[in-house]
Amino acid sequence: MSAVMEAAPPAELTRPRDSWSAVFALARFEARRLLMSVPVIVGFLVYAAWIVWSAQDYADGYPALQNVDRATQSGPLLVGLAVLVAVNQAVLRSGRHDTERHFGVLVMGAGRRTTAHVLSTVPVVLLTAVCVTGQFGWEALKSGALGRGSVGELLVGPLTVLLFAAVGVLMARLVASAFAAPLLVVVFLFLFVLGTGLGGDSGWVRWLYPVVGESSSDTLPSDLIGRPALWHAVYLGGLGLSLALFAVLVGGGRARSARALFVGALALTVLGGTAQAQGVPAKTTAARERVTLHPEQVQTCVERTGSRYCAFPEWRGRTADWAAVVDQVQSLAGGTAHEQRLLVRQRIDATYGLDGDAAIAPSKNAHQVTVGTAWGGNRVPEFSTAVAGVLIAGDENAAGELCDGRMVTLMWIALAWESDPISQLRHVRLDDSVTGSAIVLSPTNPLSMTEGQTTVVRKLLERPRAEVEAKVKSQWSELTAPKVTTARAAELLGVNAKVKPDSCD
Repeated sequence: MSAVMEAAPPAELTRPRDSWSAVFALARFEARRLLMSVPVIVGFLVYAAWIVWSAQDYADGYPALQNVDRATQSGPLLVGLAVLVAVNQAVLRSGRHDTERHFGVLVMGAGRRTTAHVLSTVPVVLLTAVCVTGQFGWEALKSGALGRGSVGELLVGPLTVLLFAAVGVLMARLVASAFAAPLLVVVFLFLFVLGTGLGGDSGWVRWLYPVVGESSSDTLPSDLIGRPALWHAVYLGGLGLSLALFAVLVGGGRARSARALFVGALALTVLGGTAQAQGVPAKTTAARERVTLHPEQVQTCVERTGSRYCAFPEWRGRTADWAAVVDQVQSLAGGTAHEQRLLVRQRIDATYGLDGDAAIAPSKNAHQVTVGTAWGGNRVPEFSTAVAGVLIAGDENAAGELCDGRMVTLMWIALAWESDPISQLRHVRLDDSVTGSAIVLSPTNPLSMTEGQTTVVRKLLERPRAEVEAKVKSQWSELTAPKVTTARAAELLGVNAKVKPDSCD
């Protein structure tokens, strides 16, 4: 018996295909290391502390959500810079430890390992989104909150972190130096925090930056903001994905899908960048002019305790707060002013949107008081001063020209109802003083107090309110007569003080 031995066919030398499960496993491992890295931990701790600190007295407890959404964008910059450095160091780790040569025997190629590093930043981006949501929600739950935020504005923070993370990975694939990323962070801080940027801080160029701030501190109705928030989010998302996919391609990725996704992300970036550069829509510009010149056309008015209050739709619920101040001021006034019917109208200058910060001209309409879109804090004594000015002078324009003893009565009825009137006197004055001459703030043009008027008002506010109130009401006619001197007002109110002659200079 014989056996025929046939040679076995040679084994086919094949390389196992890269496994996505290995990519995700590496991404999870790197994600844990990234979250536990010192820069990222410090970044999130500082970010969280900043959220808590800023939320304590943000907008004096009366936030407009169309401002809150933009306020969530600066904090993630710190997290983004920390992630940039941390992920860059993670990608360069194999080079520092001289293990790069061992990766040649692994299933995953360099492109897949770069993909894993990109995916490892997703939890950090999601955690940033949680922080942004928490910050916005904190303000939205306050009883004084109004308006509505923009999803596009809220996406800027997380997308900025994504962008910086992609920059960190890409830099590691282009420059194999551990000093490149920290140097880039220093340059960024110098240009955009300590410096003036790259010179393109106006027009469409500024929308190429991750975070686009505004020069105005005014609060506009949410439909007049006019910022291309959603398109800016598309631009940021497309740019972050483009840089991340470019890093994968540079790192050795050769898959057609990666190239196709890169082209798609690049197209998304161009689309968002082009759309956000179109400027303010004509419809928004026309609406801004309408609310500036003819606010009565878009306002809702309500009657409260004998006066009329007209507000923009989002501020309807705040008329009760305005009415409470008007009632307090009128309760201290005498004569016909005690029951004078007022028209309190909300007025803003929205002509230039958030790029302007113009003062509101005083109204010449009799018995009309202007109130702004901000409230709480110093805005309350400023409004009460405007109310007192109209009750005494007749209209806002005339109140701004007062320079005689009527200012004593005006400031007393404006502030005496407060629990701490001396502090409110300090807050309503431009220089935060309670001595000497000063400018007094109001929703429109400011008023002015001389040194003598300040002295008399301060002494009156230090006395029991009921005592002064009786004298103010009994002497109301003479105290509010045109050209009454400050010295005479002090005499009528029983204040012993040396007062210089009034001057309108």
